[in-house]
Amino acid sequence: MEALEHGDAVQAPDPCPASLDRVVHDRMRLGILASLALNPTLTFTDLKRILGATDGNLTVHARRLEDAGYITVTKTSDRRVVRTTFALAPAGRAALRRYLADMKRLAETLG
Repeated sequence: MEALEHGDAVQAPDPCPASLDRVVHDRMRLGILASLALNPTLTFTDLKRILGATDGNLTVHARRLEDAGYITVTKTSDRRVVRTTFALAPAGRAALRRYLADMKRLAETLG
């Protein structure tokens, strides 16, 4: 790779890493979206096991995805036991597809 001379133009890859969806880009959130893309629904316990996450970590990241409209969260109660179930929302599927396409273009640009 050649060193840049003073005044040389610097070109950002297309897409620029700064333009990636920051909600999806986090490792845990990407894992949640990918897991839900492969499964119609997953329980909190399922996702925690699949991702090797702690309760708190999964809760924080799932809330961020829910706030963005990327996942839906359903809570049901069965005799005092609350069961939390996650599903991928249409906006989440679209965001995941966009993110993966952007990453593919970035990888192709970088060679």
